[in-house]
Amino acid sequence: MRYLSKIVIAIIMAAGLLAAATAHAGTSCEERKPATQAIERGLTLAERTLSALDASGQKVVILARAGQDLTKYGLRYSHLGFAYRQPDGKGGNVWRVLHKLNLCGTDISAIYRQGLGEFFLDDLWRYEAAYSAPTQEVQDRLLAVLLDDKQAIRMNHKPYSVVSYVWGKKYQQSNQWATETLAAAMAPTVDSRDQAQAWLQFQGYQPTTLNLGPLTRLGGRITAANIAFDDHPFEKRFSDRIETVTVDSVFSWLQRSGLGGAPVFISLKK
Repeated sequence: MRYLSKIVIAIIMAAGLLAAATAHAGTSCEERKPATQAIERGLTLAERTLSALDASGQKVVILARAGQDLTKYGLRYSHLGFAYRQPDGKGGNVWRVLHKLNLCGTDISAIYRQGLGEFFLDDLWRYEAAYSAPTQEVQDRLLAVLLDDKQAIRMNHKPYSVVSYVWGKKYQQSNQWATETLAAAMAPTVDSRDQAQAWLQFQGYQPTTLNLGPLTRLGGRITAANIAFDDHPFEKRFSDRIETVTVDSVFSWLQRSGLGGAPVFISLKK
């Protein structure tokens, strides 16, 4: 591995959460040694993201990564979280990411705080990040929630499906948790997933519709515990319309609603 800059080393130290309890979060639980090049590229992407976020002047952004190849569905990113800046106690600042992950391919999920380094050390499909900066009002309201341990997990629903129905309550995927948490932050009266989803509908959020045929649905449900379709309305499921929350749809909605700006892209050259 070639020389890593002091910033990259700082990212590794900031991550600091590589304990057994989180080692397999968001992964398939396969016991395999990560490739040196993948580690280096992930940390380099984290370094560039850190520099971009520091230069942005923002304190909270919606940060996305490309962990899976979703191009056949017309999607660029697979997963998002809230990246926020806080004092490091030494006169500087550090960026943390709060996001939802399922435990190694299971249908059980939890909320994690991680450093940028760990966020990008997750077997990425494409070494590219993107972030959208919400308006200052949205950032202020989000930051208060993100820094409060109880408020940060209030909207979390443990049963997990990667294709959970956007307006369903049986499961909740990672991007869905993020939008519902944003809703709770923006509307103090929101106290349930029902109310959060009602706020999102009122604000014009529109999910992505995936066209998944019966064989794809059946295969996914049989081979993976974290894929379920039984929360989708019967008439939509059997007409191959799977409506779920995606990063791309969230970025589009933030711009359309005036709640956030256009995505900023950060990538590594091949």
